[in-house]
Amino acid sequence: MGRAGKALKQVLKSYGISQNKLAIAMEIAPANVSRWVNEVRDPTGDVIFEIKSGLEKLDPAAAEDFVKLYMYDSE
Repeated sequence: MGRAGKALKQVLKSYGISQNKLAIAMEIAPANVSRWVNEVRDPTGDVIFEIKSGLEKLDPAAAEDFVKLYMYDSE
């Protein structure tokens, strides 16, 4: 558990994006983003795409890095 959460946490920190800003961009409750970042719950495959879309609204490079970290990071 937590691969997506780790990737998301790293991207949010690297790009200075708050959990709240991502939640607003995704039109979801901030608590959902917090659960992913804190590795309480893993997002489903559909939600991974929604996270990517939300990040693209805020910073396309952040979205690209999220996908790279999620898909290819060996940790």
